[in-house]
Amino acid sequence: MSNKYVQFNDEVLFTKDAITTVDRSDITTLKRVASHTPRQRSRLCTHPNSDDLLHEMLIVHPRGTYVRPHKHRGKSESTHIMEGLVDVVLFDDTGSIAQVIRMGDYASGRTFYYRLATPVFHMLLIRSDVLVFHETTNGPFNRAETEFAAWSPEEADTPSTVAYMARVSQLTGTA
Repeated sequence: MSNKYVQFNDEVLFTKDAITTVDRSDITTLKRVASHTPRQRSRLCTHPNSDDLLHEMLIVHPRGTYVRPHKHRGKSESTHIMEGLVDVVLFDDTGSIAQVIRMGDYASGRTFYYRLATPVFHMLLIRSDVLVFHETTNGPFNRAETEFAAWSPEEADTPSTVAYMARVSQLTGTA
């Protein structure tokens, strides 16, 4: 990336400027950064730090990324798809599928934006080789405010996560 960003860890970059601009070359670089990380993901935080009251991020995930079902207590979250296809699966508190939002970029003709204004368990099923999205939520970031679904496998349990995503795909009619 250019010198307008500072690397926080292998997956996360933060902006250094009060006015952040992002162009196609930045997204290409985010994809390249993702390809060199163990989880194949990257994130550009356009807010200055994790204490900021508004968090805006450009995120890259490849197909097969497991985003464990979770919800955010006391926070809203919005997602705008920039590139790729994804199914956002919403669950009730027992793990039953409540809704599937089939998303893609604006040109895809699919839903390209959604906002969760209430704490709902949700996960992503990425349907393209890569997904690039803009996510906004309120800060500051506090990991304790994210509740992972007890009925879903932990990310480190790869065989269980692969089987779980296949089962959810089958239940949503997208396997």
